[in-house]
Amino acid sequence: MRRSGTFARQVLLVRVGRRRPEPTGGTTVVVPAHPSLDRLTDDDIESLLPMSPAPAGAAAAAGMTIPLLPGEHTAARRAKFMIVNVCTLGSLTLGLLAIFLAMQGDVRAAAACLIACVVFDGLDGALARRFEVASPFGAQMDSLADMCSFGLAAPVVVYASLVGTVPTAAAAAGCTLVAGCAAIRLARFNVSPKDGRFFCGVPTTMAAAVLAVGVLIDLPMSGAAQLAGVALLAFAMVSSFPYAKLARLIKLPPWLWLLPVVGALVDPRMTFTVVVVGYLASGPLLWLRHRP
Repeated sequence: MRRSGTFARQVLLVRVGRRRPEPTGGTTVVVPAHPSLDRLTDDDIESLLPMSPAPAGAAAAAGMTIPLLPGEHTAARRAKFMIVNVCTLGSLTLGLLAIFLAMQGDVRAAAACLIACVVFDGLDGALARRFEVASPFGAQMDSLADMCSFGLAAPVVVYASLVGTVPTAAAAAGCTLVAGCAAIRLARFNVSPKDGRFFCGVPTTMAAAVLAVGVLIDLPMSGAAQLAGVALLAFAMVSSFPYAKLARLIKLPPWLWLLPVVGALVDPRMTFTVVVVGYLASGPLLWLRHRP
């Protein structure tokens, strides 16, 4: 309209004679007293046009800041909120420590740090729900810490453990695959609706725990077999297969929990392998059972 003043004046001239609204709900433009429409400037024409409404919520959001802790800001709630976030930062710090230890060649200690990351990751969520201080800020903090600990530290530790057993390029490719799939898994989890019964794909925490325990107990497998297992675990993270959450696993019959405990006392490496393979296979089996 600003570039075509003549056309705009013609439109206004036609609508001046219309005092009745358009059938579609159009707005009648009332032209102020001007000596002639030809003397209207571009600014005058723009001032006569209807203004588009502001986006919903824009006025309410203007000049407002979203609180990090929703609800009442008492000293007790602030302290609980700080404790939860300290646990999250503890997981992130342990992930960085695992990277530093892996760079120095202390792979077992690095794997132990990853297991501690898993503990802190579960602790911050449990405390947030127990203290009733869960917040969007805490969820984002947890996701970023998980990417550091489970999406970056875990592949670095696995890479350090595979060096010398497989070609360097193959180890780097496999660990990069784990990092990329972990990022996709965390991003999908943040934007997807939550299911209280199943995970969509293997969670990054579970994948990092499997990788860390595998390094810690030194599985008697060839480098190529370990690399294949790493790739399988990475693809399981971004799969759409349903995997049961811990709350559902706890409800299993007690004798099912007794079997791995006894097996761990007899042969921990074989028991660990059987449990991991069984959990990975449960996703496709559940999908086949519940598919339409």
